Amino acid sequence: MTEASIVKSKRVRSRIPRRTGGGASMRRRLYPLGVPWILPALAMTVGVIYFGIGYTGAASTLSWNGLTPNPPSVGGANYLRILGDPVFWQALEHTVIFFVVVFVAQTALGLIFAVLLHSKVRLAVFYKIIIFVPVVLAPAIMAPVFRQIWGVEGQINWVLGHVGLGFLEQPWLAQSSTSLGVIMSIQIWEFTGLTFVLYYAAMGQIDPAVLEAAHIDGAGNIRTLISIIWPEVRGTTVALAMLTAIGSLKTFDIPYLVTAGGPNYSTEFLGTYIFRISIPAGHVGYGAAISIVLLVVALTMAILLQATGREKKGRIR
Repeated sequence: MTEASIVKSKRVRSRIPRRTGGGASMRRRLYPLGVPWILPALAMTVGVIYFGIGYTGAASTLSWNGLTPNPPSVGGANYLRILGDPVFWQALEHTVIFFVVVFVAQTALGLIFAVLLHSKVRLAVFYKIIIFVPVVLAPAIMAPVFRQIWGVEGQINWVLGHVGLGFLEQPWLAQSSTSLGVIMSIQIWEFTGLTFVLYYAAMGQIDPAVLEAAHIDGAGNIRTLISIIWPEVRGTTVALAMLTAIGSLKTFDIPYLVTAGGPNYSTEFLGTYIFRISIPAGHVGYGAAISIVLLVVALTMAILLQATGREKKGRIR
């Protein structure tokens, strides 16, 4: 066989497709192996969550009490009604105040607790349990306790009276000027433990050599906290901001169980207002419209916080 024929034979063989299980790989590409595992969750998400959102959106265009068949359609009238509803705007204002105060307080307390318990503290495990226990307590169980503590004859006023601060005794839950502050203090007490756990875990990812180098260079505890620890846990802070923002928009159990939105709507939130306008008042269509607005606001806040966190992370790099 000549050299030219050998070269030609090699070229022909190189053009012949090889059987390397291409059919199986093609099937894997078209039908990933993990699909059967996610189908139940996907079906539940589409069938429950997205169907519920669609149904709520359809109900928001109706004048409906939730019981009568064939309710009349009112188009966007329910959404226009929101613009002139003072209680809605008051509830939205309370939500914003609630988010700012609760986020700042929980961030500060959670970070301080995490820093302290990352140092050499005796009985650290005991302190961790004490801080985290409120997170696992059901608000329905604690609501009667909080009503008793903050009542006119409750333990708060009793302590103030016995330490010479009787002039500060007030009907904390019965007046508009203090009731919202009480609700926020309960929320801070209940969920600071979750903030602490997330910060504690984030601090565990910081290289100890970096902290040791800072101390060798003469950086004090405050300087180390501000210049090293705080930037390193920025991602956790952004995640907590998103969780707190969405949680604030969905706040229902604590204000409803402790004050029922009163007095005089001073602790009314979007969640409590939706329930009260939909169920007791029987304006399901209007309540559905507020729910859609709540969903849009929650998604907008989540996107803005996420974008802000990425922008700051990019600047740090």
